[in-house]
Amino acid sequence: MNIILSAIDARLITAWKAVFAEEENVVIMEGDITQVKCDAIVSPANSFGFMDGGLDYALSERFGWELEKRLQTMIKELPEGELLVGQALVLETGDKHIPYLISAPTMRIPTNFNIDTSVNAYLAMKAILIKASKHEHINNVAIPGLCTGVGRMQSVIAARQMHQAYQEIILGKKMDFSTFAEAQKYHWNINPQGMIWTH
Repeated sequence: MNIILSAIDARLITAWKAVFAEEENVVIMEGDITQVKCDAIVSPANSFGFMDGGLDYALSERFGWELEKRLQTMIKELPEGELLVGQALVLETGDKHIPYLISAPTMRIPTNFNIDTSVNAYLAMKAILIKASKHEHINNVAIPGLCTGVGRMQSVIAARQMHQAYQEIILGKKMDFSTFAEAQKYHWNINPQGMIWTH
């Protein structure tokens, strides 16, 4: 599985280069992700499949707005009735240069509150990599910054979360905790901006 990380934000490019420096199957590109030739591209949408803002708007313009309708239909048919953060769906695009789209929400609804202190980039990245690696026709996937747009997550934290997910899913470095304290510390390390206790 080859990963293409693409963004126009120089800070995100720098953060990715720092944490993914040792990963041979990861390419980092500065530029418009919608112009990258790949098997699949990621839509970091919301749990209800609305693709009318930010990168999702650009993807809808490229692939056609019927894609949004198909995604929403698929989501409504899920047992949950929504695509939870940490889940992903694969859709055919009909585009010869980017034949598949992976919808992986980074937030339930578009919001800039509390996403920066969450582990949503980590959860979304895990869902993306699981779906892509299990799909017989996806050998490379283009992924944008997760939670760094509307969600306002710091580039460094988003990059670290995405890399942690990569290590677990692609490199097989599974979590293994002998105590709750270890699990708690692990969670906090994924995003030190988040709070575990309020009292």
